[in-house]
Amino acid sequence: MQYDNTIHEPRKNWWQRNWKWFVPTGCLSLLVIFSIVVYGIFTMVTSVIKESTPYTEALQKVVTDSYIIEQLGEPIEQSGMLQGTISISNDDGEADLQIPLKGSKSKATLHVVAYKKNDQWHYETITVLVETTQEKINLIDK
Repeated sequence: MQYDNTIHEPRKNWWQRNWKWFVPTGCLSLLVIFSIVVYGIFTMVTSVIKESTPYTEALQKVVTDSYIIEQLGEPIEQSGMLQGTISISNDDGEADLQIPLKGSKSKATLHVVAYKKNDQWHYETITVLVETTQEKINLIDK
């Protein structure tokens, strides 16, 4: 009869066997979830701004103004990231937006400052700064 004199190590638990793949996968999962949440918030805020009255009315003024069309070229569209703030509370609100634009000839920035009183938007500033000429075009008077 032979005896087995080898010493057997106790079996490792789940964590000891799997930590090498679990830690990087867990960290990556947290990073992906965080990125999705941030992207979702960014998309929601951007869509609220794009659906706002100051954004749509100011952009409509730009794309129908013949002088701006001449300076930027057609089609004129929003490009890049919006900047600014908009806040609405009941029948009042305020907006301060910088909207990057591009046409076939040049780029520009549309600046809109407006306030809402008694459910009506009033515009203080609607200007377009043309990138190539640095010309500032005031649309509030047009």
